[in-house]
Formats: sequence, C-alpha cells, structure tokens
Amino acid sequence: MRPMSEIAEQKPRKERKENADRRRRQLLDAARRSILAHGLTKTTLATVSKEAGLSQGVAVFYFQSKGGLLRETLRDLYQTYELLWQTAYDQAGADPTARLMALVEADFDVAACGPDVLPVWFAFWGELRFQQDYDAVADGFDTRRHDIICAVLRELLPEASAPEIDQTAEWIEALSDGYWQRLHLAPGHYNRASACEDCKTALRRLLPDILG
Repeated sequence: MRPMSEIAEQKPRKERKENADRRRRQLLDAARRSILAHGLTKTTLATVSKEAGLSQGVAVFYFQSKGGLLRETLRDLYQTYELLWQTAYDQAGADPTARLMALVEADFDVAACGPDVLPVWFAFWGELRFQQDYDAVADGFDTRRHDIICAVLRELLPEASAPEIDQTAEWIEALSDGYWQRLHLAPGHYNRASACEDCKTALRRLLPDILG
C-alpha cells in the first residue's frame, strides 16, 4: 500500500490535469463557435478567448498561436468524427454489408455534419491547399477512413483487384462528400436523413449483386 504522503502529492497533479483538460476543451469548443460566427480568417486568439470566457493569456498558454489553436481545432474535429464512425463500425458486427451501411449512417449523424459542424468542416477544407499543417492533420485521418472502407470492400468483393477496391472506396467517399456539400450549400432544401437514404440507394445501384 502506498504511503498517504505519496497519494497527497498525486492528487493536486490530477486536479491540475483535469483543470487543464477542461480549459483546453473550453477553448476548442469556443474556436468552433468563433469560426461559425466570424469565419476562419477572422477567428483569432482574442475572439476564441472571449467566446470561451477566458483570458487571451490562457489561450496562448495552451496553443501558443492562432495557427496552433486552429490546427488543434481541426484535429479535434477529425477525432470526434473518427470516434463516431469507428464506434458505428465496431457495433455493426461481423457482417461487412452492415459495417458498410453503418459507416454511411455515421457520416450523416448530427455530430458529423449537423448545422453547427458542417460549416466548420468547409471553412477548413477551403484552406487545405494553402495550409500544409492543416493538410498534414487531415491526411492521417482520411487515410484510416479510406483503409477501413477498402477492408470492407475486400470482404464484399473478394474477386476485385486492389485498384478496383481502391477506386470503389473513392466513389463511396465521394458520395458522402457530395451530399455534405449539398447539405452545406442548400440546408433549407435538403436534410441529413434524405442524404443518408440517397447515399444508400446509390451504393445499392453501384453494388447491386452485393447490396441490392
């Protein structure tokens, strides 16, 4: 059994970590709200700090600069999305068809492309070609997503070649991207449920022998 003095020394460190995690979370959430309100270019450490109800010094302490804060905001956005689709995939069971449909459904969850999330995605995507650090963040997450879809397709299409699997995965990803764009540009004329069903219909036509 550890001595009480050792336990007493550890408790303050744990509390400090909890406080740090909470403030970091406040700032990341505030950054999303600031992007929604001001756009990516006009979002600054000052706008985020004000939105979070914290001093600008706190934002500087945790993220050093506007670039650091925005980079970690994008990473957090991807982490939330990855947790969403990975959980859906895991819960779908062993059937590859169910796994593929679970991935599609996760793409249209409110946490993935709701009205408070989708504009943030597009704000960053508009800057990917100009900001190498944003592109570096996106690349790893996008690769893992693509690899998962390819793994499902290899189960569904065992006779297909590697290039065919890769191309089909790109088509599937392009479907979601296209419907996300429509949701972003015409939110009053389209909704997530319709987009999800249309995406599934397109997949059934793309793979009629498997999903028809």
